[in-house]
Amino acid sequence: MDQLTNSLPTTAPNVAAEKIAVEVRAIAGAAKQAARTLRSASSLRKNEALERIAAELEAASASIVAANAIDMEAGRARGMAEGLLDRLLLTEERIAAIAAAVRHVAALPDPVGEVVEGRTLPNGLRLTKRRVPMGVIGMIYEARPNVTVDAAVLALKAGSAAILRGGSAALHSNQRIVAVIRRALAASSLPEALVSSIDEFGREGAVELMHARGLVDLVIPRGGAGLIQMVVREAKVPVIETGVGNVHIYVDRDADLTKALPIVLNSKLQRTGVCNAAESLLVHQEVATEFLQKLFNEFEKAGVKVHADTAAYRCAPASLEIFPATESDWATEYLAKEIAVKVVASEAEAIEHIARYSSGHTEAIVSENYSAIQEFTQAIDCAVVAVNASTRFTDGGEFGMGAEIGISTQKMHARGPMGLREITTTMWIVEGNGHVRG
Repeated sequence: MDQLTNSLPTTAPNVAAEKIAVEVRAIAGAAKQAARTLRSASSLRKNEALERIAAELEAASASIVAANAIDMEAGRARGMAEGLLDRLLLTEERIAAIAAAVRHVAALPDPVGEVVEGRTLPNGLRLTKRRVPMGVIGMIYEARPNVTVDAAVLALKAGSAAILRGGSAALHSNQRIVAVIRRALAASSLPEALVSSIDEFGREGAVELMHARGLVDLVIPRGGAGLIQMVVREAKVPVIETGVGNVHIYVDRDADLTKALPIVLNSKLQRTGVCNAAESLLVHQEVATEFLQKLFNEFEKAGVKVHADTAAYRCAPASLEIFPATESDWATEYLAKEIAVKVVASEAEAIEHIARYSSGHTEAIVSENYSAIQEFTQAIDCAVVAVNASTRFTDGGEFGMGAEIGISTQKMHARGPMGLREITTTMWIVEGNGHVRG
């Protein structure tokens, strides 16, 4: 469900809208002022604050779980899909893992101040390009309370303030988490305004955040296609587009099928409600019968619904829940125990299919043929290509970045999992000795 666009009325009385605009801009202004304080903070000071956030999250685990239970009950009552409920769920074990991820971010190298490049010109001017904080980062997402922590701590480590809009589905969870983080910031002698939520202002508040040019430096949407495209259309501040994952796996005729089977099963089933889960499978016709018969037996055990072309359909046991694939099936991000399966005559056909339907997130090939792998990796235009590996590795944590703020599917500035470096910007320092331009 697109929580931003569907969970709240799209209009409000003028007086209420004006009040929301004033309050959201006040929050953004406070965040901008707070970010100036953090801009010059040492790595040690930032890391100490992150350590305190991790400890406070652990200490507040029971109360966070209780708040999350309210959201889970409401989600079930609304008929939220199981994959989305899984993303929404917080347990004490998950909170412990989130706290561990915060500590991992604290242990990562601080990108702020890093020298990207430097040189001395023939005229003696010394040029240095350094990483600096972005400033104020707005995060708009849905039904993912873990993102509340990820976005906040990554922004803090990168020297920026975070303004969060987490959607109505996770309202109680996010309110509790933000309160815990702000308490930790205050205990660390840092401004609470470094992390703020605008959930209480609904859709109108999110729109105002997207319009706050001059106060907000960057907006990152993370969620379904509807949410992301709405932000891209509506925003007046820079946007990094993230996340929709119509992810494909191509099993080549030269694939080791003993590798291919666990790769496909892991990509589809390890977690179904995430953007790097496989949604379409392409199998070369020379191995289709042998591979699909084994795979479909596993899908039947797991309760996977299959949308198949004619050739793949013929490989299925009568007991499998299988349907003839339609055009829309090839373009669907299921986020559930569903997958589209097609038999292809060649690698070229697989590449052409992916080029037509890919969302630019992650694509995978299973093959032992070096030439086929090279052709695939060169021809596919996406953020991540996996070779003989599960698509589920497209993740900031798995890439060694610590928590991620999102997975960019655009081509400007950042592409793929976005960690600390991807949410900083750069500045040039020009040092002279009385230099003037002739």
